Amino acid sequence: MQHKITRRDFLNGVSVGVGGTIVSATGVSKVFGADALLAAAALDQFSPEDGPGYYPPAKMGMRGNHDGSFTFAHLMRDGQSWNDLGKAATTGESYDLVVVGGGISGLASAYFYRQRAGKNARVLILDNHDDFGGHAKRNEFQAGGRMVLSYGGTQSIESPGKYSDVAKALIEDIGVRVEKFERAYDQKLYSKMGTAAFFDKETFGEDRLLTGMNTTPWPEFLARAPLSDEVRSDIARVYTEKKDYLAGRSLEEKSALLTKISYAEYLTKYCQLTPKALPFFQTFTHDLFCIGIEAVAAMECYKAGDDYNSFTYAGFDGLGFPALEKEEPYIYHFPDGNASIARLLVRSLIPPAMPGSSMEDVVSARAVYSKLDAADSPVRIRLNSTVVQVRNVKQGATQEVHVAYMRGGKLLTVSGKNCVLACYNGMIPYICPDIPAEQSKALAYLVKMPLVYTHVALRNWEPFAKLNVHHIVAPGSYHTYTALDFPVSLGEYKFPASPKEPAVLFMLRTPCKPGLVQREQNRAGRRELLDTPFATFEKNIRDQLNRMLRPAGFDAARDIEGITVNRWAHGYAFTPNPLFDPDWKEEEKPWVIGRKRVGRIAIANSDAAASAYTDAAIDQAWRAVGDFQEV
Repeated sequence: MQHKITRRDFLNGVSVGVGGTIVSATGVSKVFGADALLAAAALDQFSPEDGPGYYPPAKMGMRGNHDGSFTFAHLMRDGQSWNDLGKAATTGESYDLVVVGGGISGLASAYFYRQRAGKNARVLILDNHDDFGGHAKRNEFQAGGRMVLSYGGTQSIESPGKYSDVAKALIEDIGVRVEKFERAYDQKLYSKMGTAAFFDKETFGEDRLLTGMNTTPWPEFLARAPLSDEVRSDIARVYTEKKDYLAGRSLEEKSALLTKISYAEYLTKYCQLTPKALPFFQTFTHDLFCIGIEAVAAMECYKAGDDYNSFTYAGFDGLGFPALEKEEPYIYHFPDGNASIARLLVRSLIPPAMPGSSMEDVVSARAVYSKLDAADSPVRIRLNSTVVQVRNVKQGATQEVHVAYMRGGKLLTVSGKNCVLACYNGMIPYICPDIPAEQSKALAYLVKMPLVYTHVALRNWEPFAKLNVHHIVAPGSYHTYTALDFPVSLGEYKFPASPKEPAVLFMLRTPCKPGLVQREQNRAGRRELLDTPFATFEKNIRDQLNRMLRPAGFDAARDIEGITVNRWAHGYAFTPNPLFDPDWKEEEKPWVIGRKRVGRIAIANSDAAASAYTDAAIDQAWRAVGDFQEV
C-alpha cells in the first residue's frame, strides 16, 4: 500500500500493422483500387530502407502509429482472411527464431535467444512501422542550426533499482550505466522554476495563465483564477485543512474503501467538495491512467502522485497513512528516452547498423537503416513488414512456424524453428489461428490505453524563462500538460540549457470519454485518435501555445520550428482497474492466460505482464524465450 507507483517509462513493443505504404494483390484491389496495384507491381524489390534519405527519426508530422502502420492489421481485425491478400510467395528463408514486433520486448527476445542458442543463431525480426523500437521511438529536430532530441514514447528507465536481475543484467550488458545519469541529468536547471496553471475559456469562462501553482498559498493562488468564490474556497479547503475525511475507520478500512471508489467520488462525497470544482482536477489522472478522475480509484491517486511534481492530489494529508516509500529520482533518462535502449539493443544484435561503442555515443549516432536487413547478418530487422498469419506446421517428424507478412504490397512467407509474438497481444487472435478460444478471449480483454506525446521544436525557450515556469498544467485544454524537455546532456549531445537556445516542448493529450468503463473509454479514444488528422492537431497546438504563452512574447508563427505528433492508439499496456475489473486469482488473470505458449509460438510484450514498463517488456521476453525449453 505504501509503494508509490508511476508509469512514465511505459511503452514497449509494437503492434502488427501495415508493411509499406503501397498495397496491392488481387484480394486487396477491391479495397485499394487498380492504381495501387499498378504502383506495387512496379516494385519488384521493395526496399525503402536502402534509400539515401531514409531516416525515420527525423520525420515530423504524424508519427507513432503513423499512417500506413495499421491498415492490414485492421483488415485482419475486421474479418478479412490473410488468403485474400494475394498469392503468398515464399522468400526461401528459414530462421532459428522469427520475432513479430521490433520494440524493446522483441529486440530483447532476439537478444536472449542468442544468449541461449549462440551468436550464430539466425533471427529475423519483423516490424510493421518504418522504424524499430516500438513505442521507444526517437524524435530528432533541426532547430536554431543544431539537432535537438526528444522521445516519441517511452520516456525513462523508471526506478532501475527495482528492476529484476534479468532486466538489470540486460541493460548493463548493452552498455547502460544508470549512475551516469546522476551527472548527465541537470537537476538544478529547473529547480527555481515553477508550475503554471492555464484556465481555458471553453472550460472556465476565460483564458488565464497563473504562475506559482503549488508554491503560492492556495487561497492566494486561486484568488486570481477565473472561478467562483465557492469553487476557490472549496479547492483551497481540501488542499489545506488536513482533515481526516474517513475518521472512525482503520487504515486497512480506509485503504479498502479508497480502492473501490473513484477520486471524484472521494472528493465530492467524503471531502464534500462542490462538484463545480471537479473540472480543476478532472485531467490530473490523464498522464498516468489515460482516463479522468471519475474512473480512477482514489487509492491509486494517493499512491501514484505525480512524478513530474506538477500537481498534488488533495484530500489525503489528514488520513493518517504512513509516508510513502521514497522513490528513486526521475532522472534516468536518455535525451531520446528509451529509444537509446532500443538502439543499444540493435547495436548488440547488428553492430554495423548502429556505429559506436558506448551509452554516450549512441545518443548522437546515426542509425544505418540499410544495414538492418543485410543478407550476411545472423540477425535481421525487416521494417515496413506486416505480419498477417503465424501458425505451427508439422514438417515430417519436426514442427516449425510459418509466418506470412505483407511488404511492399506483396504477401511473403518465411519459416522459423521458433517464433516469439512480441506484438500487441490483443492482435494475436487475429493472426494466429492456433490460439485456443479461451486464450483468445483472454487476449481480447487486454485493451490498451491510447495517448499522444506531442513534441514541438521552438527557436528558443525565453517565454518560459520570463514566466519562470518549466511546465504548465492545463486541465481543460486540448493538451492537458506542457513542459520543457528533460535537461540531459550525454556524450557529444548537450542539452540547450540557455533560454536563448532552441528547445523541445512536450505536450500530452489523452482522448477519453467520461461516463464509460475504462476499456470502452480506451476504445472510444482510439477511434478518435485514428480519425483525427495532423492538421487538427497542428491547429490546436498552435492555438493553445499562443493562448498560454503570448503574454510572455510567444508567437507560434515565428517561434515553432517543427511539430511531431506521436499518436499511440495502442499506448500503455492494459493494467487492471479495481473500479471495473475483477480481483482475479493468479491463474485467472487474462494476461497470464493470454501469454501461454502455443506449440513453438511464445508470447512476449509488456501486455503479457499487464504492466506498462520497460523492465516488464524485458522480463516477458526472457520468459517467452524460456518457454521454448519446454518444447
